[in-house]
Amino acid sequence: MLNLILQAGWQLLSKMIQLYAVKIDHPLDQSKFKQLIQFTSKKKQARLNRLFHFEEAQRVLIADILSRYAIYKNTKIDLKKIVFVENDYGKPFLKNNHDLHFNLSHSGEWVVCAVHNQPVGIDVEQVKKTELEIARRFFTKKEYQTLLAKNGWQQLDYFYQLWTLKESYVKAIGRGLTIALNSFSLAIINGQITLETKNNLENYFFKQYHLAANYRTAVCATKNEFPANIKIITVTDLYDEILNQINRR
Repeated sequence: MLNLILQAGWQLLSKMIQLYAVKIDHPLDQSKFKQLIQFTSKKKQARLNRLFHFEEAQRVLIADILSRYAIYKNTKIDLKKIVFVENDYGKPFLKNNHDLHFNLSHSGEWVVCAVHNQPVGIDVEQVKKTELEIARRFFTKKEYQTLLAKNGWQQLDYFYQLWTLKESYVKAIGRGLTIALNSFSLAIINGQITLETKNNLENYFFKQYHLAANYRTAVCATKNEFPANIKIITVTDLYDEILNQINRR
């Protein structure tokens, strides 16, 4: 009976996909970093302590805390009781509840998170100069030819639009590198996103979001239940929620 009550308490409060983003526009001070890291798993703490660059450690930490924040806001599970496990391909899930899905991504100053009751994938990328050899290797012939037909900024921007869409699809499926990026094809025509694939994983929906200048963000899901916008929160919001949790004990 207790397990049933816990399972019921872990249901999402909304059927709509929930999207969150945090901008890391200044470094965390060491005291806040040390407090936040205590809310991560021992495995994640070990990984964070191995990272050489503090900026990368900060992004990884904020991503972990953001996922806990998003799950808490949508289920009211205590942050300390949120335990993550991974499937055979390395995709994280909430322990004892594979009906709750979430996904993370970070690039540059931004960390993003998606939460839903169905598989979901999200990707954010900072737009910067990129060699087209990457597209030739990882895009389909059709995608690559469409990209080559564009010039200058439009070509670079279209590359990142395709890349984030493809990454979000692979992450929604949750099978890691077993799904090659060139095993399916995406196209953006008049704002409409189409998917062509020979596998049976074709019933997916996509939406793009404008998070900030020089960034591209895409979300993929099995349900067309996308919100109009991403909820922007601050590092302070995350930190204050941690303090609230501590004070309630």
